[in-house]
Amino acid sequence: MYTKEEILKQLKNDILSLKIKPGAILSETVLAEQFQLSRTPLRDVLKQLSLESYIDVYAKRGNFVSYIDLESVEQMIYLRSALEKEIMKDLCSQLSLKDLQELKKILDKQKACAKDEEKIDLFLALDDQFHSSMFRLAGREFLWDLIQQSNVHYVRYRKLHMLERGKLLQIWGEHQFMLEHIANKNTEEIDALVRHHLRDDMNSLEFLDRYSDYIKK
Repeated sequence: MYTKEEILKQLKNDILSLKIKPGAILSETVLAEQFQLSRTPLRDVLKQLSLESYIDVYAKRGNFVSYIDLESVEQMIYLRSALEKEIMKDLCSQLSLKDLQELKKILDKQKACAKDEEKIDLFLALDDQFHSSMFRLAGREFLWDLIQQSNVHYVRYRKLHMLERGKLLQIWGEHQFMLEHIANKNTEEIDALVRHHLRDDMNSLEFLDRYSDYIKK
């Protein structure tokens, strides 16, 4: 028997990882059998998923995993870009050698994953760890937690981009470059670095064509 919290966490993970693809129907009957849970608590789970934009609920049609909303992605990229520029500049003046070593260890692990496309989920986790660590070391952990509450579309968008061949090593290289700029207290190029890192693929027509089935029309 699963609890509502366990079911909610698993469904969120399955949606964010694209194990359950955008547009897929979440049948109450199938979920009730899968998780051995009655309809009433299961509907509470589905209601919460709807409130957080993981699914769209249509009367008489059912519950469907939400398509990736590029407007939401654009808003999240804008927010993260604005925050991370300032956070990196702050870190240039306050990061200790111990803090730099912590970030470097994350990147060392990420580089190892980048060479193995079967480890994309671990690479993604380390990607989040790198960025979240910068927020924490800058004393802005609250802001990181805040943006995690509205990132269902951005996380899936990012996952699709990382499926492109060679993308993992490119992302690792950008992280390495960002860390070098922080270590050298070079603030002049930070705005351009962050903008490129977060926004480089946003307007790619090739991406839109390749993953059109995942994107909200």
